[in-house]
Amino acid sequence: MEELKIIPIWGWILLISVLIAQSTWLFIDARKRDSMPWFWGLWGLIQAPMPLLFYFIFVRSGWFPRRRGKGKE
Repeated sequence: MEELKIIPIWGWILLISVLIAQSTWLFIDARKRDSMPWFWGLWGLIQAPMPLLFYFIFVRSGWFPRRRGKGKE
């Protein structure tokens, strides 16, 4: 518990805001691209910046094609 006392309160506030902003952006963008938005949103809440990097590599670059034809014409 001693290491928790090293980080000042403004550091915790900054960390929490970065995680929430990252998670929100990942969820909204993944929902637009129909690419597992809940997975990206939850992963974005617990870690930074790896979910963002993986999202750009796998979803935005097109490694995994979007699922089409789920009842939509």
